[in-house]
Amino acid sequence: ARLKSVKWIAKAMQKVGNEGVITVEEAKTADTELEVVEGMQFDRGYLSPYFVTNPEKMVADLEDAYILLHEKKLSNLQALLPVLEAVVQTSKPLVIISEDVEGEALATLVVNKL
Repeated sequence: ARLKSVKWIAKAMQKVGNEGVITVEEAKTADTELEVVEGMQFDRGYLSPYFVTNPEKMVADLEDAYILLHEKKLSNLQALLPVLEAVVQTSKPLVIISEDVEGEALATLVVNKL
């Protein structure tokens, strides 16, 4: 059984390559399957219910949005102000993907509905 598991993991590694992520989940059946999913997955969604656009479904549904990727925690928006001001001028929504958003930065985004 262990050799079979190793073969499945090797097969998964071959499919996703060096940059891919492999997730092993316990199944409700005895079948073993390999599913490859393209794209990205996030551990969390919106940080505040104030970002919800559809209260019935409790989702933030944004169309034709700008996406800002930030690799660290955001606790102060000072460095991003020129970008945020430019986005506000377009009236398009903005999605910020960051390690975390906290404190003053989160409060500013909530108050300004960014």
